[in-house]
Amino acid sequence: MKPFAIAGIQMNVSAIESNVERMKLKLDITMNLYPWVQMVMFSELCAFGPLTYAAREFPCDFEAEMQEMARKYGIWLLPGSIFEKSGDKIYNTASVINPQGEVVARYRKMFPFYPYEEGVTPGLEYCVFDVPDVGRFGVSICYDMWFPETIRTLAVMGAEVILHPTLTGTIDRDNELAIAQAMSTINQCYLFDVNGLDAGGSGRSIITGPDGRVQYQAQNNEEIIPIELDIDRVRRSRELGTLRLGQPLKSFRDHMGDFSIYWRDQTHPYLDSLGPLIKPGRMDRIAELKRIEGGMYPHPLPKPPATQ
Repeated sequence: MKPFAIAGIQMNVSAIESNVERMKLKLDITMNLYPWVQMVMFSELCAFGPLTYAAREFPCDFEAEMQEMARKYGIWLLPGSIFEKSGDKIYNTASVINPQGEVVARYRKMFPFYPYEEGVTPGLEYCVFDVPDVGRFGVSICYDMWFPETIRTLAVMGAEVILHPTLTGTIDRDNELAIAQAMSTINQCYLFDVNGLDAGGSGRSIITGPDGRVQYQAQNNEEIIPIELDIDRVRRSRELGTLRLGQPLKSFRDHMGDFSIYWRDQTHPYLDSLGPLIKPGRMDRIAELKRIEGGMYPHPLPKPPATQ
């Protein structure tokens, strides 16, 4: 057995004030209750909430504070994500910090929740990193999981554990719980999905194993979720089969087939027939409402206050 302990923190998130001090307090509580934990992760957009006006440039004070917390306890830390401002673009970005307080990776969400997460630019690069003598980890954020190609790519890159901060407060949370089980099953990996509360989501964080079975599912209250994973189970599943049955990663390797739908020069008449990616609504009013909205906000929102 190769054990590795991860704690997910499911906490209330405010959209109108910084949550950073509460994150630090939750970390203090977690590490004093469970000093054997080796990695801690928070939910998507936990630090400043889901509004893009709070975007920061990297490196930033928030990331530096999280680096200090990782050094303080000698842990790996994924402090959820924040909106990142880079030039004239905004990304949804998660940092990965090692026990020495070094940023070893930053991952930009590849699939913003269009058409609702307007104004956020998709990232282009996958993110995997190694925890020495433990295994390889991948990072995915919220809506990324709805596109099986993303988790499959991380698995093909060797990821044995997928860290998946999310912010879901909508009625499709049940769908996401099913997707989490499906992704861990077909990719024979752990999936550690942490949701927030209040403006940060509706809770019900879930951890699934390489056989797709639920290791733990939280409810709709604040929770600290310390789970010890057996990383050897991933390798065993991938070599011998999910529940000693199907071996999907080997089958994918041995018979990739002709996935021409992914070729950039292909046309997709059916997909094109579905229409533009816009919010469902009264279609004859969309253009007019957009013009009205544009007139109401002629100036950018004020810059966020400095993090204390």
